[in-house]
Amino acid sequence: MTKGIEKLVFLLLILVCSMQALAQNTDTKQKTLMKSIRSTEGFVALWKFDEPGGKARKAKGKHHFKLKEGNGFVSRVNEGPLSGYSILLEGDNYLSLPNTKTQSLNIHGPGKEVTVIAYVKWTGEQTGFVGGMWNEYADGGKRQYGLFVSLPYYNGRDQVCGHISKNGRATAPFPYSIDYSASPQKVPTDTWTYVAFSYDGEYIKSYLNGNFETRDPELIEHTMGFEGFPDGLTQSKNPYYFPDGMGNNGSDFTVGAVLLKRGMGNFFKGQIGGLAVFDKALSDEEIARLAL
Repeated sequence: MTKGIEKLVFLLLILVCSMQALAQNTDTKQKTLMKSIRSTEGFVALWKFDEPGGKARKAKGKHHFKLKEGNGFVSRVNEGPLSGYSILLEGDNYLSLPNTKTQSLNIHGPGKEVTVIAYVKWTGEQTGFVGGMWNEYADGGKRQYGLFVSLPYYNGRDQVCGHISKNGRATAPFPYSIDYSASPQKVPTDTWTYVAFSYDGEYIKSYLNGNFETRDPELIEHTMGFEGFPDGLTQSKNPYYFPDGMGNNGSDFTVGAVLLKRGMGNFFKGQIGGLAVFDKALSDEEIARLAL
């Protein structure tokens, strides 16, 4: 009996030590990843989303941008690849920062560059806005830059999509803005995934788990029959050619939703465990280095 108890205690000690080592290793990886993000050239802001629900989510960086909850409580989940925590967006809530407080997040002008990265666990149920300065309705539209998961109307279903706008409005002659890159890879559901896009003033590129893959030119859905496009528009979605630059269009910075005609919409459903913005188009190597 005594030997049996001693063996059991020994096994429990091994289990505890293994769990402690795993936790320590995870913590080290998280700190290393956060350090890599903040030391990357062009870094503007990083949200770890480790604050409890009901509190403003404060960024790391030169400006401590405070994202406030919109349309209800945003819960904190004790799970996440960056800080061990994440926000839970339930398909009707979001976070926002007024345009007047966006400061260095308000990236715009000819030749200006931007990169947005995020660590997400998406449910796959609907179009989801992850983060950026994107307003589709007020004053005809105040679009600027934004990271989405799944924009199905123009060949971006279930894919990472990076959206850029010069004038904030729809892309003439079409009814909506078409100017986004879309990764050929599909975003997995209910799995922690690294999504990103970059814009270098000429091309928009979308990445999944740090990997960039090109798309051949293809016919874009819902573009047939418009003036100048009787047979529709054929173009490559990754990279997406857009030399017009970003406008200073007055949008708030939001996470998890954008303003549509009917009110807030394009709600992200799932968890976001980290979000960062850079005022530089990160290289393929730099984006790959920030993968989980």
